[in-house]
Amino acid sequence: MTFARSRATAAAVVLTVGALTLAGCAKGGGGGPTAAGGASTPAKPLENKAVGSITVGTPADSTGPATPAEGGKPGGTVNMIDRDDFSHLDPARVYLNYNATASKLFTRQLTGYRTGADGIKLVGDLATDTGTTTDGGKTWKFTLKDGLKWQDGTPITSADIKYSFERLYAPFITEGPTYIQQWLVKGDYRKAYEGPYKGKSLDAIATPDDKTIEFTLQAAHPDFNFTVAMTGYGAVPKAQDTKEKYDKKPFSSGPYQIESHVTDKSLDLVRNPNWDPKTDPIRNAYPDKWHMEFGVQSQNSTERFLADSGADKTAMTFHNAIAPERVQEVLGNAEAMKRSIQGLTPFTTFYNINTKRITNQKVREAIIKAWPSKQLQLIQGGEVNTGKIATTVMSPTVLGYESFDLYGMLTKPTGDPEAAKALLAEAGEPNPTVVYAYNQTPTQEKLTVAIKDALTKAGFKVVAKPLNPATFYDAIGPVENKFDIYWGGWAADWPTGSTAIQPLFDGRLIADNASNYSHLNVPDINSGIDAANAIPDAAEAGKAWAALDKKIMEQAAIVPEFYQTYFGLYGSGLGGVEFSAIDGEQSPTNVYIK
Repeated sequence: MTFARSRATAAAVVLTVGALTLAGCAKGGGGGPTAAGGASTPAKPLENKAVGSITVGTPADSTGPATPAEGGKPGGTVNMIDRDDFSHLDPARVYLNYNATASKLFTRQLTGYRTGADGIKLVGDLATDTGTTTDGGKTWKFTLKDGLKWQDGTPITSADIKYSFERLYAPFITEGPTYIQQWLVKGDYRKAYEGPYKGKSLDAIATPDDKTIEFTLQAAHPDFNFTVAMTGYGAVPKAQDTKEKYDKKPFSSGPYQIESHVTDKSLDLVRNPNWDPKTDPIRNAYPDKWHMEFGVQSQNSTERFLADSGADKTAMTFHNAIAPERVQEVLGNAEAMKRSIQGLTPFTTFYNINTKRITNQKVREAIIKAWPSKQLQLIQGGEVNTGKIATTVMSPTVLGYESFDLYGMLTKPTGDPEAAKALLAEAGEPNPTVVYAYNQTPTQEKLTVAIKDALTKAGFKVVAKPLNPATFYDAIGPVENKFDIYWGGWAADWPTGSTAIQPLFDGRLIADNASNYSHLNVPDINSGIDAANAIPDAAEAGKAWAALDKKIMEQAAIVPEFYQTYFGLYGSGLGGVEFSAIDGEQSPTNVYIK
């Protein structure tokens, strides 16, 4: 997931994650106490809660029912209020985290993530385990659980799963992930196979019986079991496939089914009577119903949660964060803080350094040394509004993440101009000119002043180039762009280094409008990516990706900015509201009415 993975997704993700997170999502992970007598003490910066290690679960971990939430009980209606309706509900067209969160209630995949006291585990969802491979990840076998049924009571079979993947090739499926489509065929997947609607089958997926499904990939992908956990690879029954219309009312394999959907107004879910909790290690599904209301801006949702009256006592939000202008009020409100939820999202932000234009590594290192991280954080509202200052490529949510700070960004968060000057002297370029491109918005204008001032103190000559926010990525996308430093953001599509590092730093992927915006092309890093991708054990692969993270930072290809965090509220009548580190939002899977 990215703020700018491609032309097709950039605008959409900026609206859902970028706009809500960067333009008003408060962040954090602890609470500001209230002093005796009701007076608020000054709010302290929130501490991020560590995500912990993500592991691959055992077959026993994949059995249901889900671990009960403390105090959890069935019954009642939960209200969900948020800014936007879901842009897509057909799993094949789901890529954004907001859509994926809702889909957990009615769409299941072969694998998924179980969160508990032992951390986050990849487990079998529809499958009995996380899949098996005997050749390093080129072929994968999954076995479906007993007792799986669609909402009409018909069994979920391996033929359904095969069909779910085949329909991904249909011409109208353009919004979801495309990894597996490319891995199953040679060449352009759009030309290699046109989907199942004309009776053609995909030979790369075999179903020897009703419970077994086998994938044969064109090359090894040891983290394929993580890939199939994406909502985009959720199950769709052939008998109920209404093609384009399926997007408005998908057929349920999960604990709820859609009762009604009024676009941009509401979505109502009721229980799926044929969902068997004994098959599901992920979802407790306590409420009888979900009523979702759209068109509620963060300012309004914050006010409603603070008032905590009527139906809003049993309300939550998936995506809306506390309005930035109300953050300090919430931090000083002890009762509200009891109903707050914080966590580290998968999203990181950074400033790309164009290595094609700034070829001297010492100059790039000097940019990082001089960078005014703390000032930029304060201009945007402080740590609560932005997240923690980042020092690495990978987010702490990625398996294998290791903390390090090569350039002292945490010890000198306001920048170190003297150290930067020394590096420029070593480079033989005491006063290099750099072109800094930025979105021309009021906040970005203020950030640009701080950046220009910090780099100037270090000896740089800074040329600031304002860009139209609507065409920002059009401007920075070309390989031959005329800029040296420009902002970006990224989140791994699944929590391994494969999608956290390769799209951004594989030199073989450099192309106009591709994700390697720093244009880094280091043979040792490219070969290291291939080696890490070939490691079958997820934990060992994590170590390899962490080592690559350090190598990339040694190249000074980016200035890390923030590990983004989320800070939100919910109603006092709810329990089991948790933060999903996978999606970066409030999770519905364990919610109950007290």
